[in-house]
Amino acid sequence: MKFCSHCGNPVSQLVPPGDNRLRHVCGHCTTVHYQNPRIVAGCLPVWGEQVLLCRRAIEPRRGYWTLPAGFMENGETLEQAAARETAEEACARVRDLSLYTLFDLPHINQVYMLFRAELVDLDFAAGEESLDVRLFLESEIPWSELAFPTIGRTLECYFADRQQHVYPVRNEPLEALRAHYRNTSNFVG
Repeated sequence: MKFCSHCGNPVSQLVPPGDNRLRHVCGHCTTVHYQNPRIVAGCLPVWGEQVLLCRRAIEPRRGYWTLPAGFMENGETLEQAAARETAEEACARVRDLSLYTLFDLPHINQVYMLFRAELVDLDFAAGEESLDVRLFLESEIPWSELAFPTIGRTLECYFADRQQHVYPVRNEPLEALRAHYRNTSNFVG
């Protein structure tokens, strides 16, 4: 950030009085510009024994498979954001959303919140941000072609939890996620 969105004058980074972090502060109007993490909301859409994945048509990781997810918009709830992203990327409708995985990614200022959900029907197609959308059995998951570790970990948890039909909310720190993928051959990326 170089200029104040309030008055247009240059900003500089400093720790404002009463704060403990560097912030962009306008030297003219003294407005403090806070920058906060972005929330990524999405779904793990399920149809019977299969899960719905989208092949990304956009960067980053164009051509890799992912769950339908994207940035939450102002004025919507997490559930609404997850359902909207599923509709946009997979042209699919979901119901019975239940928060399932939560990943903090401070190195890129994001928080991933993914919901388990049931597909309403089999009326789905590739949306504007997807090259392809398909249902996969566990044995068919393209593990080496998954876009992000958060997606691979969500799928691993789901298939393990599905055996007991118990789906706790999973909140794993980034370090555990990185360590997990360094020690497994299930994911490249």
